[in-house]
Amino acid sequence: MNIAIIPARGGSKRIPRKNIKDFLGRPMIAYAIEAAIASQLFDKVIVSTDDQEIAKVAQQYGAEAPFVRPQELADDFTGTNDVIKHALNWFVSQGVSIEYACCIYATVPLLRPQYLKEGLEQLQSSGKSFAFSVTSFPSPVQRAISIKDHGVSMLYPEHLNTRSQDLEEAYHDAGQFYWGRAAAFLNDENLFSQCAYPVVLPRDLVQDIDTIEDWNKAELMYKMAQQK
Repeated sequence: MNIAIIPARGGSKRIPRKNIKDFLGRPMIAYAIEAAIASQLFDKVIVSTDDQEIAKVAQQYGAEAPFVRPQELADDFTGTNDVIKHALNWFVSQGVSIEYACCIYATVPLLRPQYLKEGLEQLQSSGKSFAFSVTSFPSPVQRAISIKDHGVSMLYPEHLNTRSQDLEEAYHDAGQFYWGRAAAFLNDENLFSQCAYPVVLPRDLVQDIDTIEDWNKAELMYKMAQQK
């Protein structure tokens, strides 16, 4: 069985009630649920939440909320993998065998089903433990600077005179989805390693949403993507 697990706790601080806040006419979490369902990759799409209102909204858009996440796994310090392991262990306790699981974050309105499909296909064909979304930095990270005492310094001074086109392209976690073999999640295998396959997303489909500025930018990006 393949399952999608969408973590969505109720206590978001920087944007209160972020997971169900209205985003261009629908609750934010609806976009993640709809992308998962549209991919046709999952036997179940579940939401792991400690919040009854979030659970109700999730069910309205086609997800399941079969358990209440314990409070000790719903604070500001709980890692995502602990939430995924809790969900997988819940299914084990119900006698359900999970082969592949995909963690999809709740605030991903730009997620496209095609990339979920690529992730599973590569996970199955590569023999790796994980496949997750990444995207490229818009500027060379080797030319990064730090600011201290009202001055600047290069983090990598050895590249002061290196041409941008000669620098290796760098990528970062796009924060959309994480496919994995259930055993890999349960065994705490290292995601950021050679055991993971990178699914490269275009930068115009990637936006972290942690502040109101991020939220407004994501709305503009979504509208532009729809026009395309």
